[in-house]
Amino acid sequence: MKIVLKRLVLLLYIPLFLSATSLSEKYPSYRYVFSEFDVDGSYIDDDRFNHFVKTHEKGLHRFYKKALKRGENLLSLVRGELLEDGLSDLFLYLSMVESGLATDVISSKKAVGLWQFMPKTAKYYNLEVCNSLDERCDPFISTRAAIQHLQSLHRKFGRWYLAVMAYNCGEGRLQKAIKKAGTDSLSVLTDDKYRYLPSETRDYIRKILLVAMIGENEMIDFASGTAQTKFAQVEVAGGTDLGFLAQRIGMRPRILKGLNRKFMNGKIPSGREKYMITIPEDRLPAFYLKYDLETEEKSVSIKPHLLSHIVVLGDTLRIIAKRYHSTAEEIMKANHLQDDALEVGSILVIPISKEDFERLLETE
Repeated sequence: MKIVLKRLVLLLYIPLFLSATSLSEKYPSYRYVFSEFDVDGSYIDDDRFNHFVKTHEKGLHRFYKKALKRGENLLSLVRGELLEDGLSDLFLYLSMVESGLATDVISSKKAVGLWQFMPKTAKYYNLEVCNSLDERCDPFISTRAAIQHLQSLHRKFGRWYLAVMAYNCGEGRLQKAIKKAGTDSLSVLTDDKYRYLPSETRDYIRKILLVAMIGENEMIDFASGTAQTKFAQVEVAGGTDLGFLAQRIGMRPRILKGLNRKFMNGKIPSGREKYMITIPEDRLPAFYLKYDLETEEKSVSIKPHLLSHIVVLGDTLRIIAKRYHSTAEEIMKANHLQDDALEVGSILVIPISKEDFERLLETE
């Protein structure tokens, strides 16, 4: 009878044993995530990290989905800026944890924007903050500043997970913790018993690692849906009303204002002659055809008509210019290009003469 009971108990526990999944099995993406943040692979077995995952993964799954939905139009923008400057695109998850991918969120400590810059840090990286303009809310400008800040922290500490923790608690606080611990090991610095770092920072790095594991496990497809949207920056005159401009270029005012939350109340200040704003790349033709920027530079336009051209494989500025009887210099000027590098799938506006414009209309 005892043998039968023992076997019965064993059989009852077998399903529980088989259903138990290690963290490394549940999140196979951890290898890639840890590698990008310079975290040793053994950290996946860290007891405190495992406890954090068990306690917070359901809530962070919900948080991840909400943030992804809120910031889907920003994904390709932030990712592109990170990759262009040589950072891992996984730093997108740092921004996600900081702000939930909301461009105008304000924390209780008065940090603002996607990357939650405090006024002092914003000033250090030349972000303008005043009553009518807050560049911490500009996804382009704030992301570039965040990249500079993270690169500076990485140069100082040598590992990306240390740069991330310094981003949260400050350089001085992290230096003291490393000195006191006698090591920069992540497991030691995040030890909840010795508390070398504030609990907020210990959980901060764990949260970023877990959210990144969740995101990479679900294989974010940056090339599908609205995440495919590309953006460009264009010059507009000081005093421009974004609602009016949105109507001129065929956009909903709330969307254009949402892309440019650095401008308070959707109104561009009149303090400077020109400002840079962000618009979807597919709105470039409408912008250059329907919006008149009243500057001398605009008045000396060589050709009065513009048409759009989608860059295909093999295109160069000279090939495109020859096709439309334009010049490479005119195309570069019209599109604010710094060099002759072209990206397949991007949209260019091409200055052409009245005669060529009418000829192309007749051939359509």
